[in-house]
Amino acid sequence: MNILGISAFYHDSAACLIRDGDIIAAAQEERFTRKKHDAGFPHNSIQYCLKQAQLDPEHIDNVVFYEKPFMKFERLLETYLAFAPRGFTSFFKAMPIWIKDKLFQKSVLIKELKKTLNQKVNWNEKLLFSEHHLSHAASAFYPSPYKSAAVLTLDGVGEWTTTSFALGKDNDLKVIKEIHFPHSIGLLYSAFTYYTGFKVNSGEYKVMGLAPYGKPKFKDLIIEKLMDLKSDGSFRLNMKYFNYTTGLTMTNKKFSDLFGEPVRDPKKDLLTQFHMDIASSIQAVTEEIILRITKNLAEEYKIKNLCLAGGVALNCVANGKVLKEKIFDNIWIQPASGDAGGSLGAAFAYWYQELGKPRNIYKDQMKGSYLGPKFSESVIQEKLNDLNAVYKKKDSKEIVSITAKELSNSKTVGWFQGRMEF
Repeated sequence: MNILGISAFYHDSAACLIRDGDIIAAAQEERFTRKKHDAGFPHNSIQYCLKQAQLDPEHIDNVVFYEKPFMKFERLLETYLAFAPRGFTSFFKAMPIWIKDKLFQKSVLIKELKKTLNQKVNWNEKLLFSEHHLSHAASAFYPSPYKSAAVLTLDGVGEWTTTSFALGKDNDLKVIKEIHFPHSIGLLYSAFTYYTGFKVNSGEYKVMGLAPYGKPKFKDLIIEKLMDLKSDGSFRLNMKYFNYTTGLTMTNKKFSDLFGEPVRDPKKDLLTQFHMDIASSIQAVTEEIILRITKNLAEEYKIKNLCLAGGVALNCVANGKVLKEKIFDNIWIQPASGDAGGSLGAAFAYWYQELGKPRNIYKDQMKGSYLGPKFSESVIQEKLNDLNAVYKKKDSKEIVSITAKELSNSKTVGWFQGRMEF
């Protein structure tokens, strides 16, 4: 049985194909289009997956989309109503787009599937929808080597959920606890990404990279003013300082006044020690929240294994702190933790939960995350010749010898081999 998982239309579009519960292929659309965080329908990724599986489109049994667009629309509408009359400008801009494209996303998906794969296949019958955080949780638990585990997902927001805790056992995955929008660790981190002058949903890793150059001077201020943080790691944000629910920015003037500096303009303003201290502070707060959550889960549920996914699970520094604290015996993190990995989780959630298939548990179901295309020597040589590239061809022994020599001389080496990482 062939199941195609898809994530698209927000950021990091991707496709994944599983056959009888085994991952055959998975790739992110940006790798083909060269558009970073490409949000478009993953035409290229889908075609690659089918090519890798040597599969005709009519032999796809089901296509599973990684979230429920109508629930997302419901959240948008309810949020604007809750905060009315604030946010009318944002509402005025967002609604036509949602009504035109997003509200009727099922028909958009069917149209794109026909365009990409086959006009004659009845995709309406084959198309299914998962839930955003369930897709994240499934992507973390089902490929993991654990029979049972605590599954924690953290990101900006799915339909309503921003943080979820699930228990996984065998082929079953039950969501136990959730934190809902607008209270979000991912959006909190993105607010500081915006404040320090980086691009939201893209520059968060830069904030994490900037953090070690500063000191967490504002950690206590963030916890005191911007949130109500409980001992178990649950939290509520003080929305007086944020603008992302109804506005066109992440933070407001009150936020800037609290820290004493305006939002950094990346075109004009250089990074200063202040921005490094801000980065250090939000990183420290994020680590504090994640440590409180994981410690509480370990104590309450007495489980030895932890699985992580969601965009915040890409914060490798925070993950390292959880590992160092030895809260769990074992930790497994989905390499494609962001929305791209939702395509994989959506396919797995359907296979195991809806179809009730027995779970295959083995050490490396993700295959080292080498799930993308590979290129033969002849194809590489053909491409280089087409580009009139200057190159030298060496045998394996020479390549190893040259690489060792260059590394010993403190040189940087680019190594291209095997399948692309997902």
